[in-house]
Amino acid sequence: MDLSEALEIGRHAFWIALTTSAPILLIGLAVGLTISLFQAVTQLQEQTLTFVPKIAAMAVAAAIFIPWIADAMVAYAKEMLGTFPW
Repeated sequence: MDLSEALEIGRHAFWIALTTSAPILLIGLAVGLTISLFQAVTQLQEQTLTFVPKIAAMAVAAAIFIPWIADAMVAYAKEMLGTFPW
């Protein structure tokens, strides 16, 4: 394995990590932004108001996206093990 192959494997691993984590993180970002706007409008500064809905939304998103994430990770593992020089 030369340097370009190692860099390509690392780039692909980074891309898989980014794409599989993005839906859950983006939902957490959207919920956090919405709650922050609500807090700014109402001047209600309660810390649990931001934490609990964000965790709940991310847990629901994780439950929805787990099959897709698992498929992507299994496909990547098969690709890496298939190209491994035994």
